Amino acid sequence: MAAVAQCVRGALRPRYPLLSFSLRTSPRPLCVATQQKNSGQNLDEDRGQGQNEQKVEPSSAEKMLTEEKSKLEEQLKEVTDKYKRALADAENVRQRSQKLVEEAKLYGIQSFCKDLLEVADILEKATESVPKEEIKDENPHLKSLYEGLVMTEVQIQKVFKKHGLLRLNPVGAKFDPYEHEALFHAPVEGKEPGTIALVSKIGYKLHGRTLRPALVGVVKDA
Repeated sequence: MAAVAQCVRGALRPRYPLLSFSLRTSPRPLCVATQQKNSGQNLDEDRGQGQNEQKVEPSSAEKMLTEEKSKLEEQLKEVTDKYKRALADAENVRQRSQKLVEEAKLYGIQSFCKDLLEVADILEKATESVPKEEIKDENPHLKSLYEGLVMTEVQIQKVFKKHGLLRLNPVGAKFDPYEHEALFHAPVEGKEPGTIALVSKIGYKLHGRTLRPALVGVVKDA
C-alpha cells in the first residue's frame, strides 16, 4: 500500500502538486480507518463466537440436567414401588396376625370343649336310661334325681351355646362328610338314599368348625 502511494505521488507531482500533497497526507487516516474497521470486524467475530459458545453451553447443560432428571425419576419410581410393596406386605402381616389372634380367641378352648363333650354325653345317656314310667310322685327320689340330671344337661348346653359350641343331630338331613361320619349304610323303606336315618352319637361344631362329627347311619338304595 505504501509503495503504491509513493508511485502515484511521483507520477502526479509535476502536474498536480495539490493532489500530490493530499495523497502524501492521506495514507495515515486510511490506515487508521482500516485498522478500526478490522478491529470492529474482529470484535464482531469474537462476539459472534462468544454468543455461539454461550448457545452451545446451555444446550449441553440442559442435556445433562435432563439425564439427571430421568435418573432421579427412575429412582423415585423404584423407591415408591418398594414403599408400596412394603406397605402391602405389612398390611398382609397385620391381617394374618389379627386373624390368628381372633382364631386363638375362638378356638383356644377347643381342647377344653372336647373334654366337656364327654361329660355332656354321659348326662345324656343317664337321662335316657331312666324309665319314663318310673318317674312318678310315688318314687320322689328317682324323680328328683332325673329332674336334676335334666336341669344339668340343659344348663351345660346353654354354656356350650354361649361359647359357640352347637349340637349336630342331623336325622333326616343329607349326609355331609365334613360334619358326619358314616358308621354303616343300609336301605330304609320310605327314606331317600343319601340321607341320615340314625344318629348314634351327637356331633358338635365350634364357631362353625366341626369339633366332633356326628356318628350316623346313612340310607342307601335297596
